[in-house]
Amino acid sequence: MKLTGQQLIGQGNFDASGSVVWAINPSSGEKLQPGYLSGGKAEVVHACELAEAASVAFRTTSLEERATFLETIAEEIEAIGDSLIERCTQETGLPAARIQGERGRTCGQLRLFASVVRSGEWLDVRIDPALPERQPLPRADLRHQNIALGPVAVFGASNFPLAFSVAGGDTASALAAGCPVIVKAHSAHPGTSEMVGRAIQNAIAKCNLPEGVFSLLYGSGNELGQALVSDPRIKAVGFTGSRSGGTALMATAQARKQPIPVYAEMSSINPVFLLPTALKTRTDQLAESFIASLAMGAGQFCTNPGLVLAVRGTALNNFLKTAEQAITKVAAQTMLTPGIYKAYSDGIISLTNNDAVHSQGSGEQGEQPNLCQSHLFVTQANHFLNDERLLEEVFGSCSLVIECDDIEQMLLVTRQLEGQLTATLQMDDGDLKTAKALLPILEEKAGRILVNGWPTGVEVCHAMVHGGPFPATSDSRSTSVGSAAIFRFLRPVCYQNLPQTLLPNALRDNNPAGISHLFDGKRMS
Repeated sequence: MKLTGQQLIGQGNFDASGSVVWAINPSSGEKLQPGYLSGGKAEVVHACELAEAASVAFRTTSLEERATFLETIAEEIEAIGDSLIERCTQETGLPAARIQGERGRTCGQLRLFASVVRSGEWLDVRIDPALPERQPLPRADLRHQNIALGPVAVFGASNFPLAFSVAGGDTASALAAGCPVIVKAHSAHPGTSEMVGRAIQNAIAKCNLPEGVFSLLYGSGNELGQALVSDPRIKAVGFTGSRSGGTALMATAQARKQPIPVYAEMSSINPVFLLPTALKTRTDQLAESFIASLAMGAGQFCTNPGLVLAVRGTALNNFLKTAEQAITKVAAQTMLTPGIYKAYSDGIISLTNNDAVHSQGSGEQGEQPNLCQSHLFVTQANHFLNDERLLEEVFGSCSLVIECDDIEQMLLVTRQLEGQLTATLQMDDGDLKTAKALLPILEEKAGRILVNGWPTGVEVCHAMVHGGPFPATSDSRSTSVGSAAIFRFLRPVCYQNLPQTLLPNALRDNNPAGISHLFDGKRMS
């Protein structure tokens, strides 16, 4: 596929006139052709006009038409072949095997949402038939279903160039809901984004859908993104990135004449609790598996285990000794962008210069640009409780171990933690009492609670929750991964006393789609 560096707006390809966005090979520092001229207000307006024009027609497509569209996107992405893998590795420094796996995940979640759409259960159909004879007052005929919010702005993520990007989870769930999508491509991987964007364009043409169902815009800095969120035709936002970026979009969305929801996944340090019995009986195994999780992908995962809590003593000392030995063997890995590498380096410097923190060990150094050297630090619980800087995420292969005096102090630290995507309990049967005390606190702090696993690795399925209280996300009631993600882009509508011919198909008496629903409070298939 030949890359053009153009904005993809509807079915058209447009040259912009702003500053040039260059993909940089983080392994070498090389600029990758072509350059992508940044779009501006004109491109945003054009894309939003098309999205608005497509909105009603797209949300009223049949369930089968929309499911087939999602499957066609997956097929078109797969049809790109090895050239997508090659370009993506150049732009990210990630190994080809990782990109191949991510492509599989991306296409898998598109197909998952196709099955979700076909089921129709997300419509949440409820029918309360009229009760004209009811006393003292009759009841009207009332029917309820969810409908699409309207055009959605999606911001591609830096750390997942496929699975959280142009055709990633936010886009897939919004399209499944019936919302046109305008994606702002991440500047770290514009070529990868163009390839996937053209695959979506092809799917739209093959499925005979309105062209405004999808557009892809490029732009450096904040101008284009702010313009997109400010446009009154945009009805919701999906974002994965930094806390500063997410909160800036939230502020813009709330300042509009008509405020809109921003579903932002931002910052999480994902605490791991090494409970006493497990720590004593599985010391070396826990230390080695912890370092393996920490170092995976240079730690560039939103669920990286960035915080470890344990009670001081011989078992913890042995854990730290084994972890130190393991981390020294971790090879330096290329980080996704020079900007991410600089932020990681600044975070390491901040921890190194903190008198209340000491280094427990570090990985191998490297000679090439933008290489992440893994780091493990230790501090005392009383210092952590009195230093808000230690709550900050260091995005990369870095973790901080907190030594607690006892379980009560561990509980105290836990109560002070911010919102998290995950919380992990490493426990044995002898730790049940402690786990029972921790669980109610963790339920208020995290979107996903694990036992005897590691938080890296997010399954795309029906039960997954990839969310959590602020600052993990901007809305703890939702998830950005899994089939429940569709509900972010829906709203309920109640239809009272409408004739059958005006009702949406799913609400008609003959139930032509065969959708499971509530009828007078009873579940019907």
